[in-house]
Amino acid sequence: MRQVIENWQRGFVLHRKAYSETSLLVELFTEETGRLTVLAKGARAKRSALKGILQPFTPLLLRWSGRSELKTLTKVEPAAIALPLQQTALYSGFYVNELLCRVLEPETGYPHLFQDYLRCLTGLASAEHLIEPSLRHFEFQLLQTLGYGVDFCHCAGSGELVDENMTYRYREEKGFIASLIKDNLTFYGRELLAFEARQFHDSATLQAAKRFTRIALKQYLGNKPLKSRELFTQYMLYQK
Repeated sequence: MRQVIENWQRGFVLHRKAYSETSLLVELFTEETGRLTVLAKGARAKRSALKGILQPFTPLLLRWSGRSELKTLTKVEPAAIALPLQQTALYSGFYVNELLCRVLEPETGYPHLFQDYLRCLTGLASAEHLIEPSLRHFEFQLLQTLGYGVDFCHCAGSGELVDENMTYRYREEKGFIASLIKDNLTFYGRELLAFEARQFHDSATLQAAKRFTRIALKQYLGNKPLKSRELFTQYMLYQK
């Protein structure tokens, strides 16, 4: 792994917080280095142009230096205008950012996931009906990147191909087993085949996919609640 980054990298701000009187600690997701934390010196100063640049959902070009876990940001430029996320799309973007902060190993490159992240943000910004499909697709891609292996096409008990009209119950570390039990862990074969194909064209499949990704991501997130979900719940209550 390179200790000193010499070239520009594409990246996004995942999270930022105040540090000392005038600086920021910024969590980044970059194309080659993955997730890392940088110190943006003077970014909170009154005349600093960095305050307006170091914002989530703005494509950036970045350079930094340092050999320790905490790097120092040396250069940053906007690569494009910020993606226009509003209302539900904005909170969905916060959710995706929090997922990356919570589950990705630091300074590990995920170039394919970076492209998936960019596609997800573009989907969120495009239209309201693309928000849920964009989120579900990204969650499945994230699970794949993390090495979460599950066979959606075969019954884990018999090895037979999944029947779209049968129901299958998920068992951790084993997969989906044909079952007549119907609970939160049960899915139709047609839903499993849609998961495999990453096809989320109807509300029932989207709901099933959301249920599965929550189950699968729990082992990576633990019991600590996601702040972005709490914020979205508060937002929805306010809207009422």
